[in-house]
Amino acid sequence: MNRLRTLLSFTTVGTFTSLAVSLTALSLLAPEEADAIPAFARRHKISCTTCHAPFPKLKAYGDEYAGNGFVIPEDEKERDYVSAGDNLLWLNRDFPVAVRFDAYGVYEDDHEVDNDLRTPWGVKILSGGTVYKNIGYYFYFYFSERGEVAGIEDAYVHFNDVFGSTLDIMVGQFQTSDPLMKRELRLTYEDYEIYKTEVGLAQANLAYDRGVMLPFSIERSKTDVVMMVVNGNGLAEAGRDGRFDKDKYKNFGFRVNQAVEERLSLGGFAYYGKEQRGRVWEEILYLGPDANLVLGPVELTGQYLYRRDTNPYFFPFGPYSDREVETNGIIAEIVYSPQLDRSRHYFTLLYNMVDSDIDNLDYQTATISGTYLLARNLRLVGEYTRDIEAENNRVVVGFTTAF
Repeated sequence: MNRLRTLLSFTTVGTFTSLAVSLTALSLLAPEEADAIPAFARRHKISCTTCHAPFPKLKAYGDEYAGNGFVIPEDEKERDYVSAGDNLLWLNRDFPVAVRFDAYGVYEDDHEVDNDLRTPWGVKILSGGTVYKNIGYYFYFYFSERGEVAGIEDAYVHFNDVFGSTLDIMVGQFQTSDPLMKRELRLTYEDYEIYKTEVGLAQANLAYDRGVMLPFSIERSKTDVVMMVVNGNGLAEAGRDGRFDKDKYKNFGFRVNQAVEERLSLGGFAYYGKEQRGRVWEEILYLGPDANLVLGPVELTGQYLYRRDTNPYFFPFGPYSDREVETNGIIAEIVYSPQLDRSRHYFTLLYNMVDSDIDNLDYQTATISGTYLLARNLRLVGEYTRDIEAENNRVVVGFTTAF
């Protein structure tokens, strides 16, 4: 774990401190507050801060709203729906649609093209709402992601409180890392690397997949449990036979999260699956703990994941056919919100580490990012990332907006 010691070096700490002071000073020059009302906020006529702090990062209320099928029970009115005289029909009078637009200017040293205008980096259309009572839906379509039409990523129907219990059922496609840390809701340009790491020729990771997710809450003990069954090969296109899954196996995920007190929660994650090619197959196992601690304006989240692959290159015979590959990953994130959910300035420290028996998967970065809300639905971003593994630097400036 020499890479962990590198992060704690005086040089890295000094760099973070200097950048944090600089970003703080710059943020004091920004103008006064302004509100905007995109997407779900239009329907309920509430500020984006009701669910986000800042967008796209969800507050607890935003999680609850999504978990209720995008319904606020006390605010549901007949005039919001077209019933056509049928009590079993709820049609949104106004179809809820929003657009997200991300644009960045990026400087990376030690690259032939060190300056790049990634404008736009992504443009997507989102929709979500109520199908009927405790049933909601959500999807988004990427018009452009890194210059390509990426298509649909998140897309699911959510059945809330099935049979009056605390069991939910989500059917569709989603990220298997969503019960841990939601990649799509992060505040940084820098990603959560271990979730999207693929080992060898194996297609499974903790990014997008198709399947069923079963969240369940034990209210008395404040315990949240999530189980999932997925194909295990991402969002690959269906074959000529119409099948999405490329083998007979399904992959299984399990997460438990326990609230220790109001400010602290501890969790554990396990994921197991098999992948087959011809007559050769390999096993994939993830295990790892995580923690979340909120201390006033500071939120700390940490995730450790151990991944073990058996024969990830699918050798049918020979000395490498029973080779095990071990991969360790760490995500550590600190978000500082000076005025809690009413802040206009946010600061994020993010550490990524991937340490694998396959050397070209090794990854280690330290990031400091500053966010300023020009409007509730328009945030400016300034970010510096030190790639400790490759020994180079990246600077990002840009904005994210939704409307």
